[in-house]
Amino acid sequence: MAGTIQALILTPPPAQTLPFAHRLPHFPSKHAAFRFNHRLSRSISNPVKACQHPDQKDGNGNKSHRHSGSVKSLNWAKPLSNFVANNFLPLALVGGVALGIANPSLGCLADTYSLSKFSTFGIFIISGLTLHTGEIVAAAEAWPVGIFGLVSILLFTPYFSRVILQLQLQPQEFVRGLALFCCMPTTLSSGVALTQLAGANSALALAMTVISNLLGILIVPFSISKFIADGVGVSIPTKQLFKSLVLTLLIPLILGKICRESFRGVADFVDQNRKLFSKLSAIFLSLVPWIQVSRSRSLLLMVKPPVFLVAIGMGILLHISLFVFNALAVKGVSALSGGSRSVFSKKENATAVLLVASQKTLPVMVAVVEQLGGALGESGLLVLPCVAAHLNQIIMDSFLVNFWLRKDLSTNSRKNHLSTKPDLS
Repeated sequence: MAGTIQALILTPPPAQTLPFAHRLPHFPSKHAAFRFNHRLSRSISNPVKACQHPDQKDGNGNKSHRHSGSVKSLNWAKPLSNFVANNFLPLALVGGVALGIANPSLGCLADTYSLSKFSTFGIFIISGLTLHTGEIVAAAEAWPVGIFGLVSILLFTPYFSRVILQLQLQPQEFVRGLALFCCMPTTLSSGVALTQLAGANSALALAMTVISNLLGILIVPFSISKFIADGVGVSIPTKQLFKSLVLTLLIPLILGKICRESFRGVADFVDQNRKLFSKLSAIFLSLVPWIQVSRSRSLLLMVKPPVFLVAIGMGILLHISLFVFNALAVKGVSALSGGSRSVFSKKENATAVLLVASQKTLPVMVAVVEQLGGALGESGLLVLPCVAAHLNQIIMDSFLVNFWLRKDLSTNSRKNHLSTKPDLS
């Protein structure tokens, strides 16, 4: 009787004993059945013990430490991986700068093969692959915002160069370089990439980028002559710049869009892996500052650290000033054009114009300085503070975009929590 009761207690659920019953349809005796069930129950109970808390004891009274190490490693690895995923773009940019300073030979080698042009090509291929037709319609509907952005980039923000020229800093090329930087159009790739990461109107950002750089070829010489050069003739390589913009910006964008619309599988794959393509775009973007820092490392080491830190601070202050100016201007225009019903009040449009109109491009700046022939000072010293300013604006805006994304995520999760909360009234 006692053996029967013990067998009933140790016997596992029927669903787990059925497979074994088929294998052993006949038991020699009740005692053999008891021994089989007893072994089976012990074998099933062991995995449960393996999953227990590390501080719990096993059947012999000993503490189980088998999985404590793996649990502890997961405790610190998960927050680290989340941090890397949430801040992938700024970390990639900082990593590119650090690599350029530590080992410039690789960056200089990449520059000889024009890797920065291929990276820009890759960024706009991704832009075309991820560009929905509805986004193009949204950009057309937001044309007043686009016109404001173009006016801000090409006409309003160059006036900041007058303020910068009032500063006294040696070498004076640092001041003139940042003044030239104010007269440039918007960045070729980072503004669009950041707009995409923020989930804003990327088609509007793309339209402002293309048009401002094409018009900038004609307007930048007049801005430099009016605000900086005081009549010094500046020759802009219009044909070369126009060809470069078409090859590295328009053609890859069109190719990416054609691939998306021609092959349904490509569109589905891109939409299902948007995070992966965002990381690829960030990697392509980080190649540009890596190459620029590698090229400028020797000049960086010649400048006294306090002077260069002041120049970096000036670049940071310049970007903050441009961002605040555009934010206040967008808010004012929105209030005058209908308030909450205005196209300026839509978050996706306002975010796009803030990111794109507050940045300045370095490649066009370098092309312009090369054509000056030393008229405004040493070319390397003119470009050096602008390299830092270019990096600063991208890093600052990438952290700002990550802040916006985390804020939107917390807001959405709070709304979902409230919507799923049962009504007790």
